[in-house]
Amino acid sequence: MLSGKDTVKAITIMSEKFPEARTSLEADTDFHFLLAVILSAQTTDKAVNLLTPRLFDTYPTPATLAVAEIEDVIPLVHSIGLYRNKGKYIIACAKDIVHKFGGQVPRTRQELMQLAGVGRKTADVVLAERFNIPAIAVDTHVTRVSKRLRIVPQKADVLTIEKTLMKKLPKDLWIKAHHCMIFWGRYQCTARNPHCADCPLLSMCAEGQKRVK
Repeated sequence: MLSGKDTVKAITIMSEKFPEARTSLEADTDFHFLLAVILSAQTTDKAVNLLTPRLFDTYPTPATLAVAEIEDVIPLVHSIGLYRNKGKYIIACAKDIVHKFGGQVPRTRQELMQLAGVGRKTADVVLAERFNIPAIAVDTHVTRVSKRLRIVPQKADVLTIEKTLMKKLPKDLWIKAHHCMIFWGRYQCTARNPHCADCPLLSMCAEGQKRVK
């Protein structure tokens, strides 16, 4: 297993290769960013960014979306997967924001997770990106990189991965680590045909060393 010290070293190397690593979702308000994150489940950020300008213009606030009919929302989100369910989620989420939180996106994980369509990962992304509150959202890229580098056990679930990373990394590195690991998984340590031969982390990656033999 990779030690805490080596985990920090790995993140540092990732950040040197991808200094521009950040969220690729585009939004102008906390509310719109939350909607974008909900819509991005099992869909690329690029696909979400293509549809959100019209959605955001049509529904600028939680109050406007809270009274929308699903049949009015579907045409705005139908270009992505699971669009009907996601349409229902974002309407219900807007209603929760209006009725439970006075029209403002809450700023704690516990409160965010009370909103329709918001799980722990979505809450963590919103906390980190909109409120600069340290959090590590674990997606498929973070999971893959964590397991390949042996930062976590191979059978670790999402919550175990999150807690392990939080333990091994200093709090002020959590947000950067999340971004860097996503870029690393997206462009370097890809699901298929990872670029092991020229990987700066090859010396600390047992799986990568096996691949290049």
